[in-house]
Amino acid sequence: MKLTALQLLLWHSALWMVQEAAPLGPTGPLPQSFLLKCLEQMRKVQADGTALQETLVSQCATHQLCHPEELVLLGHALGIPQPPLSSCSSQALQLMGCLRQLHSGLFLYQGLLQALAGISPELAPTLDTLQLDTTDFAINIWQQMEDLGMAPAVPPTQGTMPAFTSAFQRRAGGVLVASNLQSFLELAYRALRHFAKP
Repeated sequence: MKLTALQLLLWHSALWMVQEAAPLGPTGPLPQSFLLKCLEQMRKVQADGTALQETLVSQCATHQLCHPEELVLLGHALGIPQPPLSSCSSQALQLMGCLRQLHSGLFLYQGLLQALAGISPELAPTLDTLQLDTTDFAINIWQQMEDLGMAPAVPPTQGTMPAFTSAFQRRAGGVLVASNLQSFLELAYRALRHFAKP
């Protein structure tokens, strides 16, 4: 029952993010090669994130650590940030603003994943792969911004990352970060598909 409640919390979070994405306005196209590369990278990050999330949710259910209410409160208490995607989800959808927010968001998730280091020896390979794939995706977005002449002069900074000081905080934080990343990717996918339309 606890696992089901946790899954409902994660599903509700994703649904809220998808609802935030509608409606999308008209935009100019992006190169098809860029879109295809983004879709491939998204699938990799989503698969990595799902593997991490499923293992952590299973551990939470087994050890009775991650109640949905506790996860929400802990997310606020630890200060786990969620990147804005307002330029990708509003009616006034803008290519430059959306790409910048996508890159900044991926950069933020790189920092959050680094903060989860040491979560467990079992999850270390999955976490490392997720970090690498997220980095590759961020680099791809940055290169496209440079190609379009819209890369900011100063790269984004990650700011202060939450400090996970216990095994419980790392497990619970890992569930939240993985869930938020999946929601972020859903919006990114929707926006990039829209940009790619002729």
